[in-house]
Amino acid sequence: MTAEARKPSAAATAWHALGAEAALQRLDSAPSGLTAGEAARRIAEHGPNRLPAAAPRSALRRFLGQFANLLIYVLLGAAAVTALLGHFTDAAVILGVVLVNAIVGFVQEGRAEQALDAIRDMLTPHASVLRDGRRQTVDAADLVPGDVVLLEAGDRVPADLRLLRARGLKVEEAALTGESVPVEKSPAAVAPGAPLGDRASLAFSGTLVAAGQGMGVVAATGAATELGRISGLIGEVQTLATPLLRQMDRFARRLTFVILGLSALVFAFAWVLRGYAAEDAFLAVVGIAVAAIPEGLPAVLTITLAIGVRRMAARNAIVRRLPAVETLGAVSVICSDKTGTLTRNEMTVAVAETALGRFEAAGEGYAPEGTVTHEGDPTEGAAAELLGTLARAAVLCNDAALREEPDAGWVVAGDPMEGALLAFAARAGAPPDALRLRFPRRDEIPFDSRHRYMATLHATHGHAFACVKGAPERLLDMCNRQAGPAGEASLDAASWHARAEALAAEGMRVIAVARRDLPQDAEALSAADVEHGLVLLGLLGLIDPPREEAVAAVAECQAAGIRVKMITGDHAATAGAIARQVGLRGAGSAVTGAELDRLDDAALRARAREADVFARTSPEHKLRLVEALQAEGAVVAMTGDGVNDAPALKRADVGVAMGRKGTEAAKEAAEMVLADDNFATIAAAAREGRVVYDNVQKVIAWTLPTNGGEALVVIAAILLGLTLPLTPVQILWVNMVTATTLGLVLAFEAAEGDIMRRPPRTPAEPLLSGFLVWRVALVSVLFCIGVFAIFAWSEWRGLSLEAARTAVVNAIVVMEIAYLFSVRFQRGTSLTWRGALGTPAVLIGVAAVVLLQLAFTYAPPLQALFATEPLDPVADGLPILAAGVALMLLLEVEKAVRRRLLRSDR
Repeated sequence: MTAEARKPSAAATAWHALGAEAALQRLDSAPSGLTAGEAARRIAEHGPNRLPAAAPRSALRRFLGQFANLLIYVLLGAAAVTALLGHFTDAAVILGVVLVNAIVGFVQEGRAEQALDAIRDMLTPHASVLRDGRRQTVDAADLVPGDVVLLEAGDRVPADLRLLRARGLKVEEAALTGESVPVEKSPAAVAPGAPLGDRASLAFSGTLVAAGQGMGVVAATGAATELGRISGLIGEVQTLATPLLRQMDRFARRLTFVILGLSALVFAFAWVLRGYAAEDAFLAVVGIAVAAIPEGLPAVLTITLAIGVRRMAARNAIVRRLPAVETLGAVSVICSDKTGTLTRNEMTVAVAETALGRFEAAGEGYAPEGTVTHEGDPTEGAAAELLGTLARAAVLCNDAALREEPDAGWVVAGDPMEGALLAFAARAGAPPDALRLRFPRRDEIPFDSRHRYMATLHATHGHAFACVKGAPERLLDMCNRQAGPAGEASLDAASWHARAEALAAEGMRVIAVARRDLPQDAEALSAADVEHGLVLLGLLGLIDPPREEAVAAVAECQAAGIRVKMITGDHAATAGAIARQVGLRGAGSAVTGAELDRLDDAALRARAREADVFARTSPEHKLRLVEALQAEGAVVAMTGDGVNDAPALKRADVGVAMGRKGTEAAKEAAEMVLADDNFATIAAAAREGRVVYDNVQKVIAWTLPTNGGEALVVIAAILLGLTLPLTPVQILWVNMVTATTLGLVLAFEAAEGDIMRRPPRTPAEPLLSGFLVWRVALVSVLFCIGVFAIFAWSEWRGLSLEAARTAVVNAIVVMEIAYLFSVRFQRGTSLTWRGALGTPAVLIGVAAVVLLQLAFTYAPPLQALFATEPLDPVADGLPILAAGVALMLLLEVEKAVRRRLLRSDR
């Protein structure tokens, strides 16, 4: 066989559909493994069992990439203008802001490139193999296709294996397939088209052996494994720009063209029509540019987002990429994994079906505290006796153990399903440790997928008996009697089959429990002892329960117009049951991955829009669904915790990973990590995202009109042939002082009352909405009127030009303070105690700008620098204050008229 023929290909060979012998033959191997020489030859051919490391971008390229944003170019332009004016210190401050922004982005982007490294770290460092017919321990990186690997409980599977032998082998595949419980493995071939979660004859690289033993031949290593394929998907996924970045980019581009065009027109008008000297016309145009360019806006927006990050961190939502804060406010769809996200990722016995009816269990996780009720009533009498017998059998036919850890609470050592049985027994009044001491085990028949049951032999006080648990359809064939209120009775097999099917339809995993009396001297247990004549005690229905807080969070998201969709690798019945319990609106039917495979892109988009539950999905399905929703115009948040979620996490507008139970791959691919693994934190984060966007809107709504008013003053003076009421240097002072004191305080504003009762904003909504354009125009005109009124008043009083300009600068600052109090409430009046008192940030900002203006007006060094003169606090100060009060009152009248018009439209 040639080397090319031996080289495995996950795409070309369906290893799960080949028999064990055929797989060995295809790989040119044997049950005794490879020879050392052949292994060395194959590693030279196939390479080490590691995921290939992609060549990262150099640090210099990543750093320079932080400047590739038109807003930054505008900011650099403002710095250049400032330098041309001779204010090199101010220019250095602006350049410093640019540099800090670049450093923050550089650090955050560097962390994002660790996603592939996190997946590589999941490969186990060592593996037990058969080489030259002997068991050896080798580095996992040295495994080659054809190696025979031995697996035991606790091992991490080192490569994709085609199983040759399995004894009670169960593998935890939640990180890869989304399965809630360990999957039973068997060497038997399965259908070629079986989905990933049903390929029981394969053990996948990076998954964990939960129980049993196994042996398998390596079918794929490194990048050819399922883990490697997902790593490739992550590398191929293109990360999208966030809505705010897209909007800010469009806004900056348009603003730049408007400012340059307007400046050119005004320069031509002043030079040609007004007869200005070219130098004077150029200085006037510089004044327009300095006034119109919001040089502090990018820095304030960045700080606004950073404050949102801090607030979210206090709510256990750790944001890894700054713009994701704002994007959360635009989210219209949350695609959530089920296991560990909406559910607790802890199996729990929910119900027990017996001949006396249904028992319902209540309790959290694996904690022994809880209750078991009989059809809604306390358990007593015959019901209590039957429940005790059932619980005792569930404890004795069980290899798991429960223990309480200081940090993690109650955890299970062993199979999670068996741990759930122990917790159920404790809640039913059957303490596991005491029962095991009272009824010691003499012998056992371990669970095997071929006979599908586990049996144990116990004896005490001259009495021996067997306890059996397993698949309901198997145990019902082994039983001929059932335990009832009057003792044992004939088995009603049809009724029990119907009950088992009903539990499965509710999304539960069903286990049957039975027992049989044996001779008191029985010392060993055989299949003949238990495969007939059993007494059925009952059926146990287990489920991975939803988080209580997730139910409230889903309701809150749906009330806010955010659609919640479950995308899981688990079975459709289980997914549907959990969806109904958490209250998903579209929980009526689940769409499976097989159904999605039959849909073209257009049909997939329609199905993704309509359905809310998707089951038996693969990583490709999750990625396709996210892309389909985005094609429909949705802003998508994807939550998850497994390796299988990483590609979709990266492709989504906001990837949200679980912090406690999430894999490192998921965390590194996501924009946000939930420190508490609590889905409710998503709702809180979405709320905070909306607050951030509101505050961004307030910052813009405050910055543009104030800058626009200053620019309009200069333009009006040139058009009317009047003296400039303030100089370019004074304009720069106003912009720098107020942007860092007044503009910044809006970033600390709390949420308005209706924040989670509004629908998500449309991603295509322009940053400059119609209302914002109107507000810019209105406030700019009012500022212009106020400035010329104060300038005319000062000249009428006989003040010098320098004193009149000083009064104008102070009037602009006062009007900006008044406008600040008005813009804090965009949907309600500001004339309230809450509006008047402000927030600590507002009060600190106003106090700071007042002190700076006093220095600007009365401090000799600043008088010399900005050509100012002292003013009379009463004669000059009162008209300036009146201008601010008048502006605020006019804007409140405008708000009231607008609210009345909106109500009449409805």
